[in-house]
Amino acid sequence: MPAYVVAEVEVKDAVEYEEYKAKAAASIALYGGRYLARGGEVAALECEAPPRRIAILEFPTLARAKEWFGSPEYTQARAIRLRAATARLYAVDGVAST
Repeated sequence: MPAYVVAEVEVKDAVEYEEYKAKAAASIALYGGRYLARGGEVAALECEAPPRRIAILEFPTLARAKEWFGSPEYTQARAIRLRAATARLYAVDGVAST
């Protein structure tokens, strides 16, 4: 069953964040993940729009998403993100397709 990582990111250093994006994308692909949404326009439906970037990643399983997050590849990218931005990331199981 697929799993999704949702990230809310507030960029503080756009130049350094570009380096993070490149390293993060490479690490995500290594663990079978892909972007479903990445920094596009946000439409507030039943709330105020968040003042942050939103990214949604899909991984084959929740275990694989956790493996990616703890991986050496993402740990290097994450160190850059921690300097360049503040973020909230969480993972959730998807639903089985019928």
